[in-house]
Order: sequence, then structure tokens, then C-alpha cells
Amino acid sequence: MSHPLYWDATFEMVLALTEAHPDAVVEEIGLDQLYQWIIELPNFADDPALVNERILKDILTEWYEANDG
Repeated sequence: MSHPLYWDATFEMVLALTEAHPDAVVEEIGLDQLYQWIIELPNFADDPALVNERILKDILTEWYEANDG
């Protein structure tokens, strides 16, 4: 992925997380771990302070649904 990642790009964030952590068990990922993984993504370009619990839960839910389908 070559474009910058922002908090509101949930689907793109999930794709980047899947690529960075292909063996992750999504059901076992906590919000703190998810946050850390996101801000460590090479193309993450947003302000880490702008996130809230709802955004993290939305990303985690979409990731779970992407893996479940």
C-alpha cells in the first residue's frame, strides 16, 4: 500500500493490518494492541491523538468481518 492511512479509512486500515499481521487472531486483539499496530503501520499519516474507542472498535469489527467472510 502506498497511500497514507487516516482514522476514517477503516477498510484501507483493515487491509494494511491484515498485510502487516497476517496470523493475527482478531478475536484476541485488544484496543490498546490495535492502536499500537495502527500507529506503527508504515503509511499511517493521521494524528494518533485523534482516535477514540469507537473508531478502534469500528476498525476491529470490520477486520473481524473481513476475516469471517
